[in-house]
Amino acid sequence: MIVKDFRKEFYDVIQHQRVLILVAFDVDALCACKILQSLFQCDQILYTIVPVAGKEELERAFVENSEGTKHVVMINCGANLDVIELLQPEEYIKFYICDSHRPVDVHNVYNAVQVKLLMKSTELSVPEYDDVFRDDDDSENDSGNDSDTSESTKKRKRFDDAAIERRIERRKWEENRVKVLFDYMQFSTYGTSSALLMFELAWRMSKDSNDLLWLAIVGVTDQYVHYKTPREKYIEDVMALQSHVSRLNHKDNEDIISISCLKIQYDDELQLSLYRHWSLFESLCHSINMACKFKVWTLKGQKRLHEFLAEMGLPLTQCKQKFASMDSSLKTNIRTMIQENMNKYGLVDEDVILPSFFAQYGFKNKLCATDVTYVTAAILENMEKGASATDCFLKASDVLSRSNTVAMEKGIELARRQLQAIIAQVQTFLDMHQVISAGPFLYAFMQEGASIVKIFAHPQCIMRLARFTLEAHCSVSRNKKSRNLPLVLGVPLDGEQGTMLVTGIPPLSMDDERKNFFGKAFEQAAASTNCRTSHDFFDTYMMEMKSDDRSKFFDALISLLN
Repeated sequence: MIVKDFRKEFYDVIQHQRVLILVAFDVDALCACKILQSLFQCDQILYTIVPVAGKEELERAFVENSEGTKHVVMINCGANLDVIELLQPEEYIKFYICDSHRPVDVHNVYNAVQVKLLMKSTELSVPEYDDVFRDDDDSENDSGNDSDTSESTKKRKRFDDAAIERRIERRKWEENRVKVLFDYMQFSTYGTSSALLMFELAWRMSKDSNDLLWLAIVGVTDQYVHYKTPREKYIEDVMALQSHVSRLNHKDNEDIISISCLKIQYDDELQLSLYRHWSLFESLCHSINMACKFKVWTLKGQKRLHEFLAEMGLPLTQCKQKFASMDSSLKTNIRTMIQENMNKYGLVDEDVILPSFFAQYGFKNKLCATDVTYVTAAILENMEKGASATDCFLKASDVLSRSNTVAMEKGIELARRQLQAIIAQVQTFLDMHQVISAGPFLYAFMQEGASIVKIFAHPQCIMRLARFTLEAHCSVSRNKKSRNLPLVLGVPLDGEQGTMLVTGIPPLSMDDERKNFFGKAFEQAAASTNCRTSHDFFDTYMMEMKSDDRSKFFDALISLLN
């Protein structure tokens, strides 16, 4: 059931109760969790937070932590699963699902007792109840023995005819149900950021602050950075956030904000990854739009990039040193200089500029929302040196606390290494001609044994690698149809078990919608070939597969998509 009033039907209900919070491993979920955590601490609500990476962990976390709990909050997990069927909870347990994954499972939508959906009803286009659920009883009996045999025969015939008609009608309904459900579940998309919804709850309760607003901003930015929502939806959310920024950061002469307080401002930002914490040249080479426009992995591309910098009047020595150390007159005019010279090099505003927000506390710590998103995502998926997933979750949560500048510095270094690994792998794919057309889609596989393979064996990083690979391939391909082809990417996962992580992303021509059809396609291809696959991720377009089954799985996928 969709909750219309979050405060009355959700927050007021769980007051004075112990709450179990199950959180997915993504930046938006983490931000939403921290906002909710802040609200619970204000009202002294007892809670337990458990991060979960997939369906199996979700089941285990629920079993291990649900004792004595009547209320379970699920953040960015559970919407596209039949929660009651999966978890088999006691009847008194209520689930509150705040999840941006779409489509939402119909059982969750029509369960009015145990499942409450914390999402915008305007974003849901659910099939009618009568099209997917049917309450009828086929076992109708004859009305006893009849003394008149001929009369009995007639009644029996009428009864049989009615039963046949009912069976025909039932079969037609079932066929229609399969079609309706397939059309509904065919594409994976995303709704409004969970962090933004939780912030709006805080605002309605008059418990909002700049710190919570910043978390909502990072959550919305995460959806755009990881290609979950199109630019139009991102800008719509940014406009909603901008009014809150103006309200909470308004000051006049009588009310000067202390330098140690968090200040947020809205401004157009250059789409250059981490450039304030790197050199301008390195950032240009590792930002997806710029790298693909200039083809920086080629000598000719590097030469064009040098020309572009010379045209702007930026000396190479200045561009290759840390951005913070650049000449101040150059630093302050970078955006203007790029915008004035971009048309000559085939760049448009959407490649270069993104409406965004900055947070500042003290004189030094100025951070852009996109940079914080990259850093948090890198920490969430950094499983090095025996760190557990929960350790990474806690470190990522820590880095979002503005006082922890040391953790932020380490995270920035980690995010830079991740971007360097992505561009190095993309260059390998292109140099070795490993992006291959299979007809209805493109595919590429990372070789086992590569030193950087572990970096990509995680959902958010493999997603960015896939997108970078597709854009880079389309920028060099002579085939004009390549922009209309999706990409399937495989990365070795566990050498001992012989498994790989596989993801599929839609073609660049579908950027306005960001609809992904690979979830259903992967399921059908695996089922038709009995491949050993695991569809454990909350993002349906990702799966785990035995490397030995790769060829027969791809044969099935090709024939299916043809």
